[in-house]
Amino acid sequence: MPARAGEAVIDSARDAVVGPVETLLLARIACEGGATRSDLARDSGALIQHKLSPAEVRAAVDAGVAALIQQEFAIETRGRISATESGTELANSFTEAGTLPLADWSQVRDMALVAKALGLGGEPASRKKSLARPEGLRTAILQTTYGLKGKKNIPDAKLRAQLALVALERAFGNKIKAGFAKGAGLPSKAARTLAGQLAASPRDFATDAKLIAQLAADAVGSAQTDPDVVRLTLLRRMMTQLLDAQPRAEKRAARPAPAEPIQAPRLVDRVANDRKPASGPPPRPGLEDFSAAVKRAAAKSAHGWPPKAFISRVWEAIRVEHEIWALSEIEFKSMLIEAHRRGALALANADLRSKDLRADIERSATPDRNTVWHYVRIEE
Repeated sequence: MPARAGEAVIDSARDAVVGPVETLLLARIACEGGATRSDLARDSGALIQHKLSPAEVRAAVDAGVAALIQQEFAIETRGRISATESGTELANSFTEAGTLPLADWSQVRDMALVAKALGLGGEPASRKKSLARPEGLRTAILQTTYGLKGKKNIPDAKLRAQLALVALERAFGNKIKAGFAKGAGLPSKAARTLAGQLAASPRDFATDAKLIAQLAADAVGSAQTDPDVVRLTLLRRMMTQLLDAQPRAEKRAARPAPAEPIQAPRLVDRVANDRKPASGPPPRPGLEDFSAAVKRAAAKSAHGWPPKAFISRVWEAIRVEHEIWALSEIEFKSMLIEAHRRGALALANADLRSKDLRADIERSATPDRNTVWHYVRIEE
């Protein structure tokens, strides 16, 4: 850079406040061996280039480096920039690295910054290290988004079961705490179909892995399920939040840099099944309203003794009469099982498999552990 241009940048940054871009640059500079301006534009710039043009990224790097040097957080020697002791402290504070040993940028990005974006900066180093793996990244995203509990290495089957519970609770408008939990829940295919209702485009998934990958991508707004794309989308989202949260006045304020960098907001403020779209969610029935509606619909098509109604016919009636609930068939059947378990209504299975009733029996089949229900029973 020409001397005059460099002096101009330093002059313009003389009273600058260290903000999100500067602390991001410092996180890269503090890596072993420091960084050149090209390194900064390539590595740190990748996290902000969705907000800035290539020319603006280069300008931001130059201005940021000038501000860091001016405030003695970094020094430049023969084109390579390295962090001072105070700069290293500020970088560690920004990345929330804690005891996590970070030697290169990929570790800072994939472990520390991802943990920060997910609100896991205070977690042990072992948890942060797991974020560098695709399955660890996806699990952490879903645990943060849906408020799931568990360790960093949760089997896909267990994670799918937890997601199915979230979907069931959402179907009831989050007015109940679902009951089928530890091992005694829906069969794997039914649970996967139910959990698939959480996707941005609800559908069936062939495997648990595909379900988990898609839900994690949806949670961060990624158009692809590739873990590198998901990670980049997550980090860009964090930087957008940091930049948007920085007051304009602070950018122009002529005062020393704050002792602590701006902290990143959490990925989500509350669990995903509680989020309300801008247009408003469809009203969902509580257990009592749902059970009462099912009993009324069943009474209209009941037959035999004791009287009972095919689940498929009850579903058709509910789908039409309560269209406003916007229930899918898998949600309806899962809600039936939960209502049955709670004693709010009674289900029965078909002992006699008449050929004349085969179609109704097949459409009504509702698997529940080792049982398959076919009827809603009308209790006197």
